[in-house]
Amino acid sequence: MQIRDAIAHDVPFLEQILLEAYNWSDQRFTLDWIRTDKMARRYLEGFTPGDDLGMVAMLDGTAVGAVWGRTLPTERPGYGFVAPDIPELTLGVLPRARRQGVGSRLTAAVISIAEQRRIPGLSLSVEDGNAARRLYEKAGFTVVGRNGGSDTMLLRIGDN
Repeated sequence: MQIRDAIAHDVPFLEQILLEAYNWSDQRFTLDWIRTDKMARRYLEGFTPGDDLGMVAMLDGTAVGAVWGRTLPTERPGYGFVAPDIPELTLGVLPRARRQGVGSRLTAAVISIAEQRRIPGLSLSVEDGNAARRLYEKAGFTVVGRNGGSDTMLLRIGDN
């Protein structure tokens, strides 16, 4: 498996991964919905490699997972918003590549980049019942808030 930086050309793949993240339990959403929903769009609109965090996992030359972080303004927060200087992560792995360590490798890679850039923390939202919670807890994320059926989790960089 290789982990590489996300590039602008990856945005259509990031859309697929966002759909996987939204549909973690069953097929509740469609790609058309992801492309038109204002809340979902904020995780992709204006994605800028180099400014935003972003990594893609490759298996045998094919993209199978991705993680990226967006800093969002207070007046336009995401589901896992903590502060405007804390990127909110989206992480997903295609079904055929799950349970192979892809999510763990992507998480470690994005944390490493955040440390290098001296980003104060990373946040995310995880719905109740999502098995990815164990991955986040193992990486050091802790619950800092609750919104409906989801927890907002935060990893403070430099505290681990």
